[in-house]
Amino acid sequence: MTETEQRSKPDSARPADTGGQAKRGGGDPATRGRTTIADGVVEKIAGLAARDVVGVHAMGSGMSRTFGAVRDRVPGGTKSVARGVKAEVGEVQTALDLEIVVDYGVAIADVARAVRENVITAVERMTGLEVVEVNIAVGDVKLPDDEEDEPETRLQ
Repeated sequence: MTETEQRSKPDSARPADTGGQAKRGGGDPATRGRTTIADGVVEKIAGLAARDVVGVHAMGSGMSRTFGAVRDRVPGGTKSVARGVKAEVGEVQTALDLEIVVDYGVAIADVARAVRENVITAVERMTGLEVVEVNIAVGDVKLPDDEEDEPETRLQ
């Protein structure tokens, strides 16, 4: 329909009066565009949520933690909160794989359950995506006498 045809329509064919307020567009604002969420966004949310659980010492495999420790020491380097997290994000759902290091003495099944619950809650609340699965791999246990990720210095 062209603009001139719209103007010549009878008043009965026009939308109902909204009390002096012109309604812009039509329908629900949520239907007026598309929101996409990057895998990295979901990975960061999940990584932070997993680290909040008591009993989680670190995230990632030994190799990724080693490279991460080096990257953290480089001036201008940023700490990777997504380390140890892999997300697959679809339009309305997401699936996550996490690799964690637990503290010695904790019940691993309880820690994994708490991580899963915390990650699902955080991701669903912040993104609106349905979390269909959270797979957790416990790659290591932090022993009480283990050195932190810093090498021992020769000079004292």
